[in-house]
Amino acid sequence: MEVTGQSKAPPTEDVVVFSILNPSTCSECRAELSKGDFLRMEKEKPLCLDCADLGHLVYLPRGDTALTRRSRKYSALSAVVVRFSRSRRRYERQGVLVEPAALDRAEKECLSDEERRRAARARAALDRERADMQYVAQFAEQIRSRYPGCPPREAGEIARHACEKYSGRVGRSARAKLFDAPAIELAVQAHVRHRHTEYDRLLAQGCDRSEARAAVARPVAKVMERWSKA
Repeated sequence: MEVTGQSKAPPTEDVVVFSILNPSTCSECRAELSKGDFLRMEKEKPLCLDCADLGHLVYLPRGDTALTRRSRKYSALSAVVVRFSRSRRRYERQGVLVEPAALDRAEKECLSDEERRRAARARAALDRERADMQYVAQFAEQIRSRYPGCPPREAGEIARHACEKYSGRVGRSARAKLFDAPAIELAVQAHVRHRHTEYDRLLAQGCDRSEARAAVARPVAKVMERWSKA
């Protein structure tokens, strides 16, 4: 019997409960289970939560890490709820099942120290922001070191653009974070191509990207050569 298009649960030491994608039937009480209902597999047999002796547990959706951690800590019995993602072809955690008293205790603890945890999150965010600003400044310094003719204002602009968080640009790559010379060159080259040539105009006119790059290769090289000199 397949639970969600896959017959095997994800590897884990936890008790696993499935949020099913397809209707099923409990093998013991014959209760009908609809899409989204919870089901426990035991010896290849589907069981509803009551027949699996998990019916007394309450569901806590994922999202609050502290509440989940504390609830599981105080619950003598808990289970991980998973659902199979057809697009990603894997099981993904949806939440946990815990004892009501454990959830109640965890909620009270979380409420009592919410201010402290909020302050800690704010401090952590500020630390990350400062570290990111430092990284951008160091990246700009590396640009100026390798291209001393690059105007300081443009070096800063290149660094901020290349290193923008979550952008996927070259400045966020592992190589760039080691200040790898080719990665820095790529960032400078991209800036020169967009700011000092007709590259964008060619793209706007429908020119193929590779052809547009070839058309501006010489002016890009001239600027790069000029900037490489003090």
